[in-house]
Formats: sequence, structure tokens, C-alpha cells
Amino acid sequence: MKSITLDETDLHLLDALQRDASQSNQALAERFHISPPTCLRRVRRLREGGWIAAEVALVDPAHAGPLLTAVVEVSLDRQDADSLAAFEQRVVPDEAVQQCYRVSPGPDFVLIVTVGDMAGYQALAQRLFTSDANVRNVKAFFSLARAKFSTRLPLAGLVAPPG
Repeated sequence: MKSITLDETDLHLLDALQRDASQSNQALAERFHISPPTCLRRVRRLREGGWIAAEVALVDPAHAGPLLTAVVEVSLDRQDADSLAAFEQRVVPDEAVQQCYRVSPGPDFVLIVTVGDMAGYQALAQRLFTSDANVRNVKAFFSLARAKFSTRLPLAGLVAPPG
């Protein structure tokens, strides 16, 4: 992956694609006043440069049936590099784990997990936490409502002024 320098047009394209990656090349080119071939080259360069990691469809949870989302704090007994990596290697592949963060201060990890119901959470807790002798403490916060969800990263300020 080669490093690329972004200009304002690149940032506008990235922001537009974060909002809706299904936009056609023609629509993006028209919106940002560039030619379709130029737009295609820029988006391809953004992909090859690693700025665009994936293009996915976000499923509306309202259509998926009842779901239980939890924010889970996990503290480990040992925080050496191998212990932290071992915990990550076990939880990251689990389908119910949507996000995993190493954090400081406080707990060692914060996970965002989604399961079908409380029985699903209990199975996840057994699978990921109870069976791990290095897990010292788990604190789960169950979502009652979701006020905001976004995968969009703020890009303002990433371009250095010309000069």
C-alpha cells in the first residue's frame, strides 16, 4: 500500500462515499465537478492507498428482528502484551463482537456486542469471558435505545493548506 497525499477533492469523495458508497462514478463526478475518468482514477487511488478499507451494506436493525446490544467493559488480571493480544485474538473473530477497543485508563477493553437476546449474551459471556482465567472483571451496559450510529470518520483538517 503506497502513501498518498490527499487534496480537498479526495476528502470530498471520501466523505461522500462514507455517506453512501452506492453512488455511481458519474454522480460523484458531476457532484464534485470533475470528469468521470478523473473521478474513477481518484477513487481507485484512494482504494489502493488504503483510505477505503471496505464497501459494505449496513443492515437496518429494525428489519433484523429483536436484538440486544451491549457495551462491555473487560478488565484482565495480566496486562502484558501477550495477554492483551491473546484476549483480542479470542474475541475479535466472534461474530457477536462488532467492535473491540483497548482502552486506558479504566478497563483494558471495551467491546460493542450484539446478540439476539439475554440468553445469547449469557452464551457469549461464557464463551469469551467466563472461560478465560485472565478475565478479572466484566461490566455490561445494555442498550435501551440507539440515538446515533455512524461509521463515518470526520475528515476535516486532514489536508494541509497549500504553501
